[in-house]
Amino acid sequence: MSVLSDRDIATQLTACRIRVDPYDPADLQPSSVDLHLDRSFRVFRNTRYAFIDVRSPQPDLTELLTIADEEPFILHPGEFVLGQTIEWVELPDDIVARLEGKSSLGRLGLLIHSTAGYVDPGWKGNLTLELSNVANLPIALYFGMKIGQISFFEMSSPVDRPYGSAGLGSKYQGQSEPTASAIFEDFDRGRRTASAPVVRDRGAGSSERPTR
Repeated sequence: MSVLSDRDIATQLTACRIRVDPYDPADLQPSSVDLHLDRSFRVFRNTRYAFIDVRSPQPDLTELLTIADEEPFILHPGEFVLGQTIEWVELPDDIVARLEGKSSLGRLGLLIHSTAGYVDPGWKGNLTLELSNVANLPIALYFGMKIGQISFFEMSSPVDRPYGSAGLGSKYQGQSEPTASAIFEDFDRGRRTASAPVVRDRGAGSSERPTR
């Protein structure tokens, strides 16, 4: 797996194999493309539930807010909200991508993702940002500001089932606004329990028994 250079990214964009829309050539970096912050944010309403239940739908756990062009969105210390990129991103079946924060914003204490930095081959949609303030002061965020960068990796071969394929349970394909977690949709399907131990093949002649 190799990282695409600026030259290769430009070639892929021109050939429409990778889509970043809107795209400005000024946003092309040595091995990535700069991304910008949209105006919508999904804010957690902590008074509506006693706790977050990952196996149950909680439709009003978050609320969608929108800011005006020059209106700041204030992210307080310790606060976590969902945002999104202005850019719509599409990937072919043989390229994956990584979303990373800007160094200058990281030095202020702004994190743009917790675990959602990986973008699967076949992805289509705006990218949801997991925005956290780990500084001691509030941070003002503005519509259209540079918020992160996306880099691209060419795979050893095309995947058999790109993101969005039937049976994968791709819950966020085509998202166009900051999208709340839908983990409850496949909680039971993806859960392993003590009643269903994982049996490992230890090779022929092995006398070891699988453990629970």
